[in-house]
Amino acid sequence: MSARSRRIAGVFLRRFARALWDAKLGLSVPAGRRAAWARQIRLACEELGPTFIKLGQLASIRPDLFSAEIVFELEKLQDSVRPVPVDAIRARIRSDLGSNPEELFASFDPVPLASASIAQVHRATLAQECRPACGDTLPVGTDVVIKVVRPGIERIIAADLAVARRLISRVGGIGALKRLPLARFLDEFEESLASELDLRNEGRIADRFSFDFRDDPLVVVPRVVWRRSARRILTMEYIDGWRLTELDSVNRAGIDGYRLALHGAEVFMRQVLVLGRYHADLHPANLFVTRDGRICYLDFGITGRTRPEQRIAIAQVLAATVYGDADRALRYSRELGLEIPLESEDAVRSRVADILASTMGGPGPSDVRGFAVGFLSMLADYRIEVPPGYGLLVKALVTVEGVSRALYPDIDIAAAAKPFATRLIAREFMRPERIAERMPHAIAAALREFTR
Repeated sequence: MSARSRRIAGVFLRRFARALWDAKLGLSVPAGRRAAWARQIRLACEELGPTFIKLGQLASIRPDLFSAEIVFELEKLQDSVRPVPVDAIRARIRSDLGSNPEELFASFDPVPLASASIAQVHRATLAQECRPACGDTLPVGTDVVIKVVRPGIERIIAADLAVARRLISRVGGIGALKRLPLARFLDEFEESLASELDLRNEGRIADRFSFDFRDDPLVVVPRVVWRRSARRILTMEYIDGWRLTELDSVNRAGIDGYRLALHGAEVFMRQVLVLGRYHADLHPANLFVTRDGRICYLDFGITGRTRPEQRIAIAQVLAATVYGDADRALRYSRELGLEIPLESEDAVRSRVADILASTMGGPGPSDVRGFAVGFLSMLADYRIEVPPGYGLLVKALVTVEGVSRALYPDIDIAAAAKPFATRLIAREFMRPERIAERMPHAIAAALREFTR
């Protein structure tokens, strides 16, 4: 066994023992046991570095595979690692773009702007004007950022994944671990990472998002400099602004946080319910407020999709949730693939009604996160499988609530969603083909009432 294998095994064994202790040797309630496991998994990922940080981040948007406690604990992972020496970054730029960065750009900052598990980012300025796929031409002297895949990261990830697979083959069937689809998850991670390591994919999605919202005065996406990009390098316009943790600065600048929070929620719903593609990894590092009061979206490595036939069901589930209608929420959830055993149906409906009442029906702002945690935990208690797209959507909606509240703490995301979902449902049911489809049922129902 290699030194790296021994270290990975040692970390997980130590965290396993601590989770058992924190869970009172398995005597705590199920949610308490899951929470203890979740915390130790997060700490193990942070301790083991880039590969496991990325594994944790991907798990944090997969409530279809992991418990709510694991999902929401892993979203706390901080993707910040020690920088790669600038000479290695220069060598990669020279290898992929044909020249040193000082020859390709008017200026190049050797001090990284950010250093994450997969890529490192440096600032530079354009030496030539660039015509992007969407938007105005970027003139000479435009500030840009160069995102460079960390040299050697593919080899590190491959070695770590090989160790992880060996560990799973030995211990994956023990206790609570046997309920986690770890081998399947590693397969999906490998496939997802292959796409993420090709930065051209992120650039193409950014261009698509920019085109979708080209007429929205409150949304901005950095323009891609394709002439200075390659598979492992992505150069984009630098946009200055505040992270969401700097809300006080935003207020001092006179930015209307409520307006931006409300608009951000509508932008998300438009992505899901109209466009059919959405940013599925929004968090404070991927979204900020520009100096002129717009929302800037970054990092399109993880996106979700909705098919046309799903969108009306999603709108119905969303409307049912914000209006507190448990029966409707479950009825349309079935259309999205949520299968509830007949023998559990009444109990599940009752639990959902209770969760809705406690999180969405109070006098204060609705608690979408509380509803999602309660709902997903309830599904875990009944061993009900969560469809992949359904889980991703639930997690994304919770993230949007968090982002909106970072902009304006008192916003009620459910109240903001009501008009949009209601309009969409009304528009759908007013379509001529929809009216023609439902008319026989309506007439039959009316006749039954008149003849009673």
